[in-house]
Parts: sequence; structure tokens; C-alpha cells
Amino acid sequence: MSSAQQRLSQVSSHFGSGSQKGAAALTQKNPDDIVVTCALRTALTKGGKGAFKDTAAADLLAGVFKAVIQKSGIDPKYVEDIAVGSVLPPGGGATEFRAAALVAGFPETAAVKALNRQCSSGLQAVVDVANAIKSGMIEVGIGAGVESMTSQYGPGAVTEFSELLESHPESANCKVPMGVLSENMAKDRGISRASQDAFAASSYQKAVKAQKAGLFNEEIAPLEVKWTDPKTGEEKTITVKADDGIREGMTAESLAKIRPAFAKDGSIHAGNASQISDGAAAVLLMKRSTAERLGQKIIGKYVTASVVGVKPLLMGVGPWAAIPIALEKAGITKDEVDIYEINEAFASQCVWCVNELGLPAEKINPKGGAIAFGHPLGCTGSRQVSTLLTELKRTNKKIGVTSMCVGTGMGMAAVWVAE
Repeated sequence: MSSAQQRLSQVSSHFGSGSQKGAAALTQKNPDDIVVTCALRTALTKGGKGAFKDTAAADLLAGVFKAVIQKSGIDPKYVEDIAVGSVLPPGGGATEFRAAALVAGFPETAAVKALNRQCSSGLQAVVDVANAIKSGMIEVGIGAGVESMTSQYGPGAVTEFSELLESHPESANCKVPMGVLSENMAKDRGISRASQDAFAASSYQKAVKAQKAGLFNEEIAPLEVKWTDPKTGEEKTITVKADDGIREGMTAESLAKIRPAFAKDGSIHAGNASQISDGAAAVLLMKRSTAERLGQKIIGKYVTASVVGVKPLLMGVGPWAAIPIALEKAGITKDEVDIYEINEAFASQCVWCVNELGLPAEKINPKGGAIAFGHPLGCTGSRQVSTLLTELKRTNKKIGVTSMCVGTGMGMAAVWVAE
């Protein structure tokens, strides 16, 4: 059996027993479908100065867990396992994430794990839970992601390499800073500053329009938190219900005036790269038959996912490598996808991937992306699920893909169907 045939056999349950193929087969409903019955996120706020600057990552997680229980109406006793993606916390966050689940109202019978696949940690958490359900290990689970970049982002997040790792050229490349990597990739692949700034401006403009129209409201769970006013030192209780990094009036012309951040003659700067942010997101999953038995409202289904490795110095090409494999596994073409949520780690890598894949601009991040409202590292992969399914439903569309590049040279992608 060829590798392509093996990939297709892994998702054969999504094609039913009939002769339908492609999108028609993907939208068929089967009792064993892995479905999503709730997908929520917190607002994403500016690292170091935003509304969540004084809130611990585990508190954000507890907040979004509570919101999922409330909105879905799930009895917490049915949730058997919770996977949480996060990149920066010491010890992976395993201890405080278990504590957050208990605080949120899950009983001691709900297991919790932390995992780290860099920028795709949140997606990997969701996929791990989906696969556990598919294999029969559990019936109901939550895939989540969280990051407080305010408290944990910085040089200390990367361990010093041993002489063994430093002596291998490709290995040593794994710790090159992301901004430097993206600058090198932009030069290597001939991605102009003008194209990056135009893409970034579009992200801001789409996000501003979406926020004003209330298009994020359904996916955001408002959180009440303590916040200290940096000017007065006064502690206040505030309700955070909107992304605070979205800026009006951003144009390609205004972005062109910003000084490059990583090289004197470079093209990467603070305006065309993802924002450092805080936030959390969670996705509730189970089989369709389980959802129907528990009276859970189905909002979408998980189809399949892919994960690939690429050169560490070209980590930004990850979505270009991962998306075609996910589409092949799902048995659909790129044209059958209605919306692509591709993480905007840097405009340079997103522009290149979209162009190389030949994807229409109108299908990419229709409500903006990480350039406009932030990329809390471990949160993004689960956040994209709520953003995607909400927008597919609103626009009466069906099939979506979430994807991102991943630090150290990887890419990940997943295929989803809205209901």
C-alpha cells in the first residue's frame, strides 16, 4: 500500500459506504464522526500591557473551561480527559493546568495533560483528544491551549544547547530566533516588504471590520479579572470581552514607515509580525452518537490532521508542506475548502505559503489573524477552531482548514466541517 493510500485509509470512515467523494462525502454524517459541541476562547490581549497582564495562564484556562461547561451544558462528569497545549510554562504547565480543571468544576475523575508542540500546541491538544476518542480510549474530552506571554515570554524560554547539539549545523539552527528565521526566509524566497505590509494591513482592516460588526462575540467567553492600572497602581476588577490588540487605521503606507526589527535592510517589523499576547481557548469533542445521547448541540466535526517537518531555518513554510497532506487525507482538493485559517506568525511566511499553494486571498483569515489580534503561542491552534467554525456557520459555508508554521521547522494542519 502506498503512503497516499495509507493516509486515505486512516480517514475512510468519513466517506461513508456510498460512492460520493470529495466535499459531498466529507459532509455526510456518521455515528462515529468526531464532533465539536463547543469551541470558545478568551479575548486575546496585549502582552505586558493588555487586560490579562495581571492574570496567570492557569486562571485564563479555568475561565474558558467554566465557559465551555456553561455554554455546552455538558455535565462535567462526562469529560474523561483534557489536553492543554502551552509552550512557555516551567514543567510544561502540567501541575497548574490540572488545578485549573478542578477549579473550573471538572471532577477528580477528569485527567489532564500538558503538551508542547510549539506554535501548534493548541491544535495538537485538540487532535490528541480526537484521536483518543476515535481509538475508544475515552468518550468525551477537551483539547485546549493557553499562554501568558506577559509572564513567561523571553530568552529564558529556550534551554541552552549542549556541545553535542551545537556541533550539528541543522540541530543548532533549531534555536535561531523566530524573527531572524523569518527575515532570512523572506530574503531566501524573495518576499518583498511591500507584499508583507499589504498583507498585514489587510489583516488589521479585516479584524477592525469584524470586531465592529460583533463577529468575534460568539467565540469569545468574557472573563472577569483583576487588573492593576499602570498609571495609578490601583487594582480594579474588569470584564474582558474583546481583543485589545486590534488597531484602526493601519495601511500598507503607514506600515512602510516602521523600522525593521531584525536587520538594518530587513523587511520584518512589529507591524507585519504576530503580536505577543495572552489568551486561552478550549474545544469540547466526542463522537456524534455520544453527542446525540447527551443532547449536545453539534457545531462541527473534526476530519483529519497532518504534521510535517521542514528545515529549521525555513520553519515558515510549514503550512505549505502540511496543508496538501491534510487535504489528501481528507480526500478533497484545495478548491473545495471554503475558509483557511492560517496563523500569521509573520506576514512573510503567510504570504509565501498562500502564494505557493495558489489559495485565493478572500479565503484566508476572513476576520484577520495573529498580526491584528495576537498569537498566544499555545492558544492559537485551539483558538483557530472557534474562529473557523463560527465564521463557517455565519457565512453558511462548510469546509475549513486550520494551519500554522511551527518553531524548529514544522507545520501542522487540520480539516474541519461546520454544521
